[in-house]
Amino acid sequence: MAAVARRLGVAPATLRTWDRRYGLGPSGHTVGRHRKYGPRDVARLELMQRALLRGASSAEAARFALDSKSSMTHGEVPVAPSGGRGLKLPGASRLARGLGRAAVAMDSIAVQGMLADSLASDGVIATWNEVVRPVMTAVAARWQLSGVGVEVEHLLNECVLAAFVRATPLVTLGRNHRPVLLACMPEERHNLPLYPLAAELAHRGVVVRQFGAALPMDALAAAVRRTAPSAVVLWAQLPRYADPGVLTALPRTRQQVRLFVGGPGWRRGVVTTPAERVDDLASAVAAVEAAVT
Repeated sequence: MAAVARRLGVAPATLRTWDRRYGLGPSGHTVGRHRKYGPRDVARLELMQRALLRGASSAEAARFALDSKSSMTHGEVPVAPSGGRGLKLPGASRLARGLGRAAVAMDSIAVQGMLADSLASDGVIATWNEVVRPVMTAVAARWQLSGVGVEVEHLLNECVLAAFVRATPLVTLGRNHRPVLLACMPEERHNLPLYPLAAELAHRGVVVRQFGAALPMDALAAAVRRTAPSAVVLWAQLPRYADPGVLTALPRTRQQVRLFVGGPGWRRGVVTTPAERVDDLASAVAAVEAAVT
């Protein structure tokens, strides 16, 4: 029991309760007083834990785990409304609360499964605004208040990045003749919001070139000269990286380039003409799509 409790990250008393109330105990026996958990027993416990992380009640999770078919296939996990465990998510959606619980439990499989479900059913913009952003904000607030949870933020960041990369279709014949460049401002390393932007633009048939975090100024200028983009989006998460000098230093091309800046770093900064500020994912997608098509 102690070994299984360590593996699941729960207390041995929790396993005893699950055994007594729901029959989710060890099925094997050894000599003496010890009872041995077999692979099927552990699989059922893991399924129950996954169901609990997604918001199912203990009874619902136990019924799911005890179903022999689901225990062997690790199928769909029931979801029920419940509050975020360890994260403050007032007014958040049911899926966002489940994502928060899974992130705090560092269950990357559950996190990626929920993100994939949301992307398939609700699309990129809704997943980003209603599921990902509330949880990312709550995780950051938890760290600021307590100084713990950096590992949760990193795991969640990697899962979100992977989910949006998988959700980005390959566009070979785009609606735009010249690509759209997506990059962070020089030294800015918070590049996660560029991934849902790239994914949604790709779904709309817009060809993008994504350069990610902390692209040096000389490399950004070289990319503009070499690709002659129809539009450039520069992201700044932090105000110290929202440098208007970068906007005026971009090389001029023969054809007009629409320049957009986004991110909280620009909210109080100076946005020099001809750059345009975009405030959120939906407005960024709409502005870029209109500019290039």
